[in-house]
Order: sequence, then C-alpha cells, then structure tokens
Amino acid sequence: MTGPAKVLGVLLGGTVAGVVQAAPPVSVSDDPGAPAPAMPAAMPAALPNTAGAVRVNLADIVHADYRDAVMKVVQKPTVSTRASAPDVICTVSMYEWLFDHPDRVAAAWHRMKVPAVPISDAGNGLFAWTDEHGSEVVWRTVGTFQDGRVWYATGKVKPGAAAPAVPVKAVAILTHPRKATKDGVASFSTSVQVFLVSDSKAATLALRLIGPAAPRVAEQGAEQFLEFFNGIADYVQKNPTKADALLAPAKK
Repeated sequence: MTGPAKVLGVLLGGTVAGVVQAAPPVSVSDDPGAPAPAMPAAMPAALPNTAGAVRVNLADIVHADYRDAVMKVVQKPTVSTRASAPDVICTVSMYEWLFDHPDRVAAAWHRMKVPAVPISDAGNGLFAWTDEHGSEVVWRTVGTFQDGRVWYATGKVKPGAAAPAVPVKAVAILTHPRKATKDGVASFSTSVQVFLVSDSKAATLALRLIGPAAPRVAEQGAEQFLEFFNGIADYVQKNPTKADALLAPAKK
C-alpha cells in the first residue's frame, strides 16, 4: 500500500485530481474566451459505480447545516464511484474508533514505516490533509446512521507543483455492517460510496481524455481508502499489545 494517508486525502478531496494525474498532459488556458482544445468523444458528467450501493436517506441523516451542500454533490457529481473491502475482524469499539480518528490511523501507518502524509486533527470534529504541492482538504462527519456515517470534504488538490489547483467538494458514505459479533469482536463488511464535484477545466478535460479508464481510477482510490482503515484494524486485532503505541497521537 503506497502512501495511505495521501490516498485518504486524495480520495476525499480529489479523486478528480487523481484522474488528472492519470490523463495525458494537456494545456488548459485560463482565458475563458480561448478556444477549447480538440477532445475525443464526450464522457458523461458522472461516472457512477453504484451496483450494490447502500441506500440511505441523506435528508434524514445529514445535519441541517450541511444538508444542502451534501445533496448538491450527490445529485450532480463530476465523478462517483463505489468500492467494497474484504471482511475484516476487529473489536467493535476499536473499529468504530478508527473512523473517528483518521489522524491516528495515518500516524499508525507512519510508525509501520509506510510513507504517509500526516492528517491533522483540527478540532471540533474537523480533520485536515495537506501536501507539499499546496493541496489542502478538510472534512468532517456530517451525519451518522446504523453501521455508517457521512463525511463531507472541501478544498483544493494539486497533482504536482506546476499543476493548477483543482477545487473540489466531496461526499463519502461509509458503511460497515457487522456479520457476526461475539465477546465484543465482529466481522465487518465495509464499503464506501464517493461523490466528487469540481468545476475545474483541467479536471473536466482530463476526464474526457482518460476515457473509459476514469471509473476504474476512481474505484482504485476508493479501494485503497478502505484499506487505509482495514489494514490497521487487522493489525491491531492480531497484535493487541501494540495497539496503544501504534495509535498514540503523533508527536508535535
């Protein structure tokens, strides 16, 4: 797994940017009156992969302060995808705690010598991810339901130092129903649905150029997003004596 914390940040704030990275190099003018470069056949605005998607009523789940923003992203995404992870066994309390503390999960990967961009706890339920190129994404839980939650993210992602910033808004619907529970330990079947919006010219053009591969690029990001949590859940379940040190707050 390469750079799990970066995967998390890119997923929440820029699967679109990941697609930009995968597309051939293009030149996009900042002049709104400039002629657009030639493009292949148009791609649909949304790239859904909703087979087996969990249906939840977001209007009832999402906090009123974020409801309109979340619905706008979900109803008209630039990119949408879904991924599921192999079942993972973990204590119920630990598994739910990991989703409440992505900064600690990022720190755990770092302690396991896996390259990871730190995620910071910004307080009041807000988390932030930045990188060396100037990307900055913040997100929070805006709604919960039985065996799941909704995250809402905003920010900008830069695929490289010389690349334009890609403004993004994203919604991630996480579900982790339990298949079996005994003595506080359960088997979790986890999935995520991701919806992202960007009005960036670079992102729109890249989606057209990458063509049919775009949905798979997004899906791979979603799969690694789940592994970000499940990999640590599996490790601490098998190595409980190492959990406290592994998941301790990152040193300032």
